[in-house]
Amino acid sequence: MAEEILTTSKKALRINLTDDIYGTFAEIGAGQEVARQFFRAGAASGTIASTISAYDMAYSDALYGSRADRRYVCRERLEMMLQVEFDKVVSILGDQRPEKTRFFAFANTVTTINFKKDNEGHGWIGFRFQLDADHGPNQVLLHVRLLENDSLLQQRTLGILGVNLMYACYKHWEYPNTFIQSLLDNLGRDQLEINMIHMEGPELGYVDNRLLAVQLVKNKMAPAIMFDRYGEVQEPGDMVYKKNVLAFRGSFRPITYVGIDMIKSSYAIFKKDKDYDRDNTIALCEITLNNLLEDGNFHERDFLARVDILNGMGQNVMVSNFREYFKLVNYLSRFRIMNLRIVIGVLTFIKVLDRKYYTHLKGGILEAFGKLFTQNMKLYVYPALKKDSDELLSSKNLELPEDIELLYKHLVSCKKIIDIKKVNRERMNVFSHQVLEMIQNKQEGWEELVPKYVSDMIIKNELFGYKPKD
Repeated sequence: MAEEILTTSKKALRINLTDDIYGTFAEIGAGQEVARQFFRAGAASGTIASTISAYDMAYSDALYGSRADRRYVCRERLEMMLQVEFDKVVSILGDQRPEKTRFFAFANTVTTINFKKDNEGHGWIGFRFQLDADHGPNQVLLHVRLLENDSLLQQRTLGILGVNLMYACYKHWEYPNTFIQSLLDNLGRDQLEINMIHMEGPELGYVDNRLLAVQLVKNKMAPAIMFDRYGEVQEPGDMVYKKNVLAFRGSFRPITYVGIDMIKSSYAIFKKDKDYDRDNTIALCEITLNNLLEDGNFHERDFLARVDILNGMGQNVMVSNFREYFKLVNYLSRFRIMNLRIVIGVLTFIKVLDRKYYTHLKGGILEAFGKLFTQNMKLYVYPALKKDSDELLSSKNLELPEDIELLYKHLVSCKKIIDIKKVNRERMNVFSHQVLEMIQNKQEGWEELVPKYVSDMIIKNELFGYKPKD
């Protein structure tokens, strides 16, 4: 039977009535909504040592240090708040409280929607806590987007989320999937989005934050999550805000020489663009969640294998639940990116041009194209070899339906659709699914179809169903 979902008040009260939990709250930007939940629940004197809201920037700087970039709603500020507040409560009360007291510090730094409603509510929430009085603190960090169109509603949502986070840290820390899902207790997915989570500490060392992050997408708590080239989970806004983005969607199971050539050749085109800026450009390998599911199940080891290989090749990785390409464009656009270039194989591009995929839109394919080809977006189309021929199939020689031919020609003439011309023809007829089939069927020769680093990783770690010959 499913466990009963407690009200926010009952969760706060249960924590208040746990006599060995004691700590402090530091909240900036959305009132003291989390602390207020504990005060209202009753028995708060057994839990709360202090609360603080350092709204004034100078006062906040005096407590938590100043920042040259003057960013106050960021991960670094949150982590400094947690460290300062936790160290403070331990140093002041460590010898005053009972010996087995488990100390904590809760903190958030948030901006809610303003009066003009021309900004986005979002923020960082964190909890630093002891599960065992004899051990050091554990820490959980979240980044959230507040979706409601009213600041008071956003504050209320933040208060409930804060209680859920604290309760999960004490009650569900051993069960990551339950932990994740419980964060939305008494909340709806239309109220907030959690697009980054990070857990660490003496009792949380078993957690793989990459798998935890993907659970956010799987549970529809976030449309996408991102990993940097080192495999660390990052907040998407921090990764791509006001940057040039080159996005390449694929299954990468495994990545082949063709995939590598697609990345290199598309980047070479982008570097010639007048809008290109080397220091402000990021490339992303995007994996849709549909490519991570087999028979409706999420295969964790298979997913980690893809991320590890891509990271090992110096690539950033994005995991999303977007089926249509225009949804990917819409998502990235929310971060005010400068320019977006999407790399697509011509065979996949043919499917993008098929109107049957847009029957759910009132404007059909015209609406889809309007959302896809935004002012700052261009498609880089990678060619394919025609069957039984050395001729390349590109965006220039596709057979198009008459009703979209003029629209298509307009997009080509405006250079919204650009062919990748300098390609490596040697292995163009090799696809990931063919290599995967060869690996699983123990066929010889698959190693020649992928970079040596990739084949070595597959063999060493027995990835994608690889088994050494008897």
